[in-house]
Amino acid sequence: MKTIRVLSQEDARRMAAAAESEARQSGWNVSIAICDAGGHALWLQRMDGAPLMSAQVAPEKARACILSGKPSKVYEDMVNQGRIAALSMPVVPLEGGEPIYFDGNIIGAVGVSGVQAGQDAQVARAGVAALDGANHLYAGA
Repeated sequence: MKTIRVLSQEDARRMAAAAESEARQSGWNVSIAICDAGGHALWLQRMDGAPLMSAQVAPEKARACILSGKPSKVYEDMVNQGRIAALSMPVVPLEGGEPIYFDGNIIGAVGVSGVQAGQDAQVARAGVAALDGANHLYAGA
């Protein structure tokens, strides 16, 4: 039988705090979502001044990572390269979602929305980095 780590509420708090700190240091107001391996929200916050829609988009970016095991940027790249069929997939094809791997298993994802795509991803990666032993690299990276 395989043992897989699961994210705790404390893990979510720590990652959200690191992501928020990264956003604040850059002067960005964003929404931050942390989802477990089933795509269920463990944490959702919209910083003061973040766009209202960002609170809807951030968890969807995280869920895109969980479904595929890849950063949500993969889907944005598909669309930008003309693969418009990617728009019919059940994911939000926008950069800013980063999967969380632990011992080779996806255990959740961080989704961020509110600023430019690369900036969202920067904040999400800061969140993932706050979890000891985890990384945001998927198997193909």
